[in-house]
Amino acid sequence: MSASRIAAAALALCLPVAAHAAAAKVVSVGFTETPAPSSDADMLRTYTTSKAVVTYADGSKVDYPLSYNVLFRNIDKVGAAPHEAGRLFDMDGKPLVDPNGDAVIAETPDANSLLKVGNRLFLVTHWEYDWLLGNGQDTEKAPGWHARMPMGMTLTDIAQDKASGALKATGQRSIDFAPVGGLWIPCFGSQTPWNTHLGSEEDYDLYFLPASGDKLNRKATDGLKALSEVYFKGRKQANPYDYGYLVEVKVKPDGSTAVTKHYAMGRATWEMGKVMPDGRTVYKGDDGDHTYLSMFIADKAGDLSAGTHYAARWIQESAEGGGKARLQWIRLGHATNAQAKALLKKGVTADAIFDFTTTDKTPDWQAQGFHQIMAGHGGIEVLRVRKGMEQAAVIFEPRRLAAIRGATTEFNKMEGVAVDTRDRQLYIAMSYIEKGMTAEPGAPADHIQVGKVTAGGTYQVALSAKQKDERGRAIDSAWVGTVMHVPPALLGEDIKADAKGNVAHVDKVANTDNVFFSDRMRTLFIGEDSGTHVNNFLWAYNVDTKTLTRIMTSASGAENTGLQVVDNLNGHGYIMANAQHQGEWIKTMPKEVKERLAAKARELHGVNAKGALNYQQIAPVGYLGGLPGL
Repeated sequence: MSASRIAAAALALCLPVAAHAAAAKVVSVGFTETPAPSSDADMLRTYTTSKAVVTYADGSKVDYPLSYNVLFRNIDKVGAAPHEAGRLFDMDGKPLVDPNGDAVIAETPDANSLLKVGNRLFLVTHWEYDWLLGNGQDTEKAPGWHARMPMGMTLTDIAQDKASGALKATGQRSIDFAPVGGLWIPCFGSQTPWNTHLGSEEDYDLYFLPASGDKLNRKATDGLKALSEVYFKGRKQANPYDYGYLVEVKVKPDGSTAVTKHYAMGRATWEMGKVMPDGRTVYKGDDGDHTYLSMFIADKAGDLSAGTHYAARWIQESAEGGGKARLQWIRLGHATNAQAKALLKKGVTADAIFDFTTTDKTPDWQAQGFHQIMAGHGGIEVLRVRKGMEQAAVIFEPRRLAAIRGATTEFNKMEGVAVDTRDRQLYIAMSYIEKGMTAEPGAPADHIQVGKVTAGGTYQVALSAKQKDERGRAIDSAWVGTVMHVPPALLGEDIKADAKGNVAHVDKVANTDNVFFSDRMRTLFIGEDSGTHVNNFLWAYNVDTKTLTRIMTSASGAENTGLQVVDNLNGHGYIMANAQHQGEWIKTMPKEVKERLAAKARELHGVNAKGALNYQQIAPVGYLGGLPGL
């Protein structure tokens, strides 16, 4: 029977058209385009007008209209939950309030993992950060109280309508992180091959700790105060070495959770980690400036508690189009969660791991075994690993150690990671190609020297077996990166500001962030976190046809987050998608456009008791529905 007849028959019987996917073999999936919004009202909402175009083996095609569906908002109470979805809590599980007595509710949903556990569906959702300053919450009694709060994750019960595919949030609770010392800035995440959630801690604030004689940066000081005073209620002093890890959440059939911080995988500003199909090899996106590309190879498949760290060295072959390079992998060392916990118990610090100096204090620094590095946002440092502290450096300071060992610590705003398992290609989002990735005269190392692209790009990395490290030792993985470049369609394009304030081409990806590859659709999905697009978009890039299509537009100022593609769940497909911090207008937006949008947002959503736009306090967690199961 032809596709059109099957679809017609399904409609006549009141069956979902998605049943066609089970009746005929899918050959390819494409999408029609959602235009960039033009009206003020459209600029202020998250929506799609796209259709999935599915081609079947008999040559027929069926269009499936997509729709954006909100499961819940940060300010909603889901089911019988006593608190709002974005509510934050202290170590005792008590809800946080600011000095005004107002609830502390995050407006930044990030990673999603829709998991089927037994016969139940659960959604793990990150709450990334909360900007108290500027949203009206703390301006009366304690201006400048704390810029950020200790964050969390929620677990939501999800019900699926088997006929229509519609999802509904029916219950919710906060995941308890007290056993691992709380959580700080959980960013993007992924799903492991063994059906757990793998989250992250993007530890910007706490990461850079200079020598004890220097003054801590403001963000680090404030972050430690927030954790100590707000999360621990003054009963414990927060240790920065407890944060900045990949975090695994196992959801059990009864809805309980088990949380593990994988100290063995090393500490940095992790955007996310992605486990390869072997269940052992993990690539991690290290966010911020002057960061490194990390590969971790676990000792055992399905167990991330022990393994070997590697850092990439970029050996440049071309500076064009984002650059092209061969990758050399430098072995940093082996580590386990148990070793890390033992070191933490002893009170390990940066000063215990490294000797710090300056070229003025130690003119013969090289002869004394010191190294000049740039690794993170701390500028140039002169340091050496203290005797007997190599193990601690692998765990708590792998980025600095990578620079000392000769790996590349010049990547900038490294974000999500995705893998095409059939073609064995890795995709790595580089939100802004600038700073360390351009030529830096006077820098301790200058491996990457490519042209600046503020709009960024998504790099493609070929994966291969039988590779060796810098000393000729075999690397025990068949998923080792070898060559890195940007496909032309995935490189952003900077432009002069247009009438709305866009400074990146509207029909190209700008500031790639969340990425997810669907093997069934042969498509890389890309969500933007753009300071160069007035509205951020969700894109679909078919790796076979090289076609790039805009499939969703988010409310102006909002970042696209929570990207996960579920190809087939009881005959239906889903693209999970959130919009966080809407109303965070980009800097290049003309004043009159900002005023116009603010006025429209006030008209549509009103203001809160302190005069802040309600629009800026709302953040949806949702999904694109309408896809057939593939």
